[in-house]
Amino acid sequence: MLRELHDRGLTVDLLLNNAGAGSAGPFLDRPLGPQLRSVSLNVGGLLALTHAIGAEMVARGSGGVINVSSTAAFQPMPYQASYAATKAFVLSFTEALAEELRGTGVHVMAAHPGAIATGFFDGTSATIDPRADTPAAVAARTLDDYARRRPVSYPGSPVNRMMTWPARLLPRTAVARIAGAFNRRQHLHETVDVT
Repeated sequence: MLRELHDRGLTVDLLLNNAGAGSAGPFLDRPLGPQLRSVSLNVGGLLALTHAIGAEMVARGSGGVINVSSTAAFQPMPYQASYAATKAFVLSFTEALAEELRGTGVHVMAAHPGAIATGFFDGTSATIDPRADTPAAVAARTLDDYARRRPVSYPGSPVNRMMTWPARLLPRTAVARIAGAFNRRQHLHETVDVT
């Protein structure tokens, strides 16, 4: 990929790591392969791109990285266990990298959207709230926050940011139980045939 960019004479000014995938349902009832692929994409792909392109940005003394995490990053989420864990990785990694690159001219920001009206839950027993944020609105707010040099973005409904606070204040076992109860109400505990 870097060779292709160089061959075309292109320089990346802003790396937006937005690709993400995940499964919903009981962890042990879901096929392992798709879960491993989502970990590879959500974590491995983000690391590889950030490492390669971020190094060039630091050498230039300018540029930026936006890593799209999720409000799921702030708590363990039964029935979305591997997805939430990858987003927790993105959160921790981005905060650490932002500090490492402070003063280099490269701005690093994490974005934590809530539910977005996409096909993420297609093929699961869950349904998306019809009031979910649109991809265009989330993208615009994320880029506005980046332009303001914010260290973190909570694009979308203000309730999304508020929903991250209990997970920071309550014991993690309580948070996992609350998240599990919420996801059961969304029917994520039901096994769906994915063949």
